Amino acid sequence: MYAALWRSLPGPAWVRALTCVVLVAVVVAVLFEWGFPALAEVLPFNDNTVG
Repeated sequence: MYAALWRSLPGPAWVRALTCVVLVAVVVAVLFEWGFPALAEVLPFNDNTVG
């Protein structure tokens, strides 16, 4: 899968590497902004069992 992504990106190797770093940063930012907060509402990690 990563090889197919690498081959589909245009430009020389350093441009491809920079594009991959930017894509990973965008995915991480989207997860921290919308993905993880949406999951935090349904996961029981904030439920205390000791009163």
